[in-house]
Parts: sequence; structure tokens; C-alpha cells
Amino acid sequence: MKRTIHDKWKAVTTLMVSIVLTACAVRPSASGGSDRLAKAQAMFAQRCQSAGEKIYRTVDDVEGVYLLKIRPEKVNYGNQFDLDDPYGHDLGGEAYVGSFLKGFFKKVANPTPFTPPRVGYFYVEAIDPGDGQRYRYTGRLVEPWQTNKSYLKGYIKFVIDKAPASGAAPRYGVTYDDISTHEEREHWIAGSSLKVLDLRTNELLAERVGYLMDPSQGSQAGGRSPWLMAANYSCPQFLGQHASTDQIGQAEKFVEKILKARLSESQNR
Repeated sequence: MKRTIHDKWKAVTTLMVSIVLTACAVRPSASGGSDRLAKAQAMFAQRCQSAGEKIYRTVDDVEGVYLLKIRPEKVNYGNQFDLDDPYGHDLGGEAYVGSFLKGFFKKVANPTPFTPPRVGYFYVEAIDPGDGQRYRYTGRLVEPWQTNKSYLKGYIKFVIDKAPASGAAPRYGVTYDDISTHEEREHWIAGSSLKVLDLRTNELLAERVGYLMDPSQGSQAGGRSPWLMAANYSCPQFLGQHASTDQIGQAEKFVEKILKARLSESQNR
């Protein structure tokens, strides 16, 4: 089954940039708002003391990974108590799966901390929440202009191929959890855990814990999206001009620090 997601990824990115550029920060109301914000800021500062990355062991020459959870298609713009990990917000559905594959991210000529090099994996496996079956996903780049003249010459598209998986699942797994408490969400704080696991030994290889807070405490004035704006107030911080768009691909970026992707595919998999 062939899926094309590059255009969808562009659309999601464009939407987020538009929201961030047009949104305006609104101060809490004077009636108790300053006290509530002060409490939220103190709580957020305390949570940030435990935030950060912990890497216990890295692995070289990894060909594929097992995504134990696929992020939802729907973007949570401002649902205060939905425990869907706003800090870990990334691409959703098969686009999230695709972000771990070779070829999804364009090569960067001059890598920087804002645009690090991405290698990606030869395959990703995951349970499709629709039918409960495990599938193997692979990616490739195609040039549709060669067979369809409606495309401009030189246009390259990333395509995902999906097929039922057989045999043992990949050894190394990736999962995420929303670790927010009800009290934190009452103050527009969201907590996140992203883990990399050795599924054969049940070993935790690495974990990233992060928090974000909306300083306007959920205001949606002027079309404001609380959780997207909250990405600008996060720990660890997101690098780049627009924090919410810099969340895209963040999971793969962290995972590659631990599971070093193999550069050439094995002949005997």
C-alpha cells in the first residue's frame, strides 16, 4: 500500500506557522489572574528542575525501530485536560511514522543546532490502531514528473510503503506518555516523557522529560491557540524562531541520539 505524506507535512507546517505568526499573547485578567499566573510560574519552574534528557546507553548501526505508540492525527490546540502530550506534539498518524524513515527530511548542506543532520531508519514497525495489526513501513523518493506531466520537472515526493510485518518485532522501541497531573493542567502546564527502550532486555536506554506552560492561562482571544503558544515557554526549550513548528520531528531527532542509524542497508536482515 503506497502512501504520500510530504504534501500533508507541508500543510501542517504552514498552518502552524500561520497560527504562531497571527496569534497574540493576552495577559490574564486583573481579578486574581496575577496570583494564578504566579502560582503557575512557580509550579512550572519547579517541574523544570526535573526536565531534560537522560541517555544511559547508545546503540550503533540500527536499521529499524518499533514505535509503540503512533501520535494522533488531530492537533490539540487548546483542550486543557486532554492528556495527549502537548509538549511532545509532532506530526501525527503515518506522517509521524514517516518522520523516522530515511529520505523524509531533506539533507542539510550546513547543519546547525536548529537544523541538525537527519539520517533516518530503513524501516519502522508499528501497530495500526485501526485494525490492531503490526505493519512494516519503508520510505522512498519518487519523481512523479517522469510519468505525470502535471508535475513540474525535478519535483521529488516522499512515499511510504506499508505491508504486514512478519517475524519478530524490532529490538528497539520508542514510546511517549503525557505525565501531567490534574493540578498542572488546571494551571495550563503539560508534562511529557519520551522513552527509548531495548525491548529484548527491558532496558531503558534514554528518556526525555519536558514541560510547557501557557502564560496566558488558556486565553483564545484573537484566535490564539494555547498549547501551540505554550511551546514558547518550555523546558527543555525548542530551538528556532517558531517553537511550535520546531516541535515537528522532535521525537526522531531525540531517538537518533541514542539509536544511531545505519548508513547502508544490511544484506542479511
